[in-house]
Amino acid sequence: MPGLLRGVARTAVVAGTATAVSNRVSRRQQGRWAAQEQNAYAAAPAPQPAPSAEPSAPDMTTKIEQLKQLGDLKEQGVLTEAEFEEQKRRLLAS
Repeated sequence: MPGLLRGVARTAVVAGTATAVSNRVSRRQQGRWAAQEQNAYAAAPAPQPAPSAEPSAPDMTTKIEQLKQLGDLKEQGVLTEAEFEEQKRRLLAS
């Protein structure tokens, strides 16, 4: 009977050690995967918002006011037709 107990005890120690080692390997591997996943998210560029097809209302209002001022300057004779067209083109391009 003592030989049997010694064999059971030895088996229990070996099984316990194997379980502990296996758990440690699993935790280490999970840590590596988590680090790789975190690096993948950090390396990926942040999505950029799509540029709006329509200019915002305040921007358009400002442009309209500037176009009116250009028209007034042209009517007063301060700007020539060519100068007016050039300034209008620049304003609308911005």
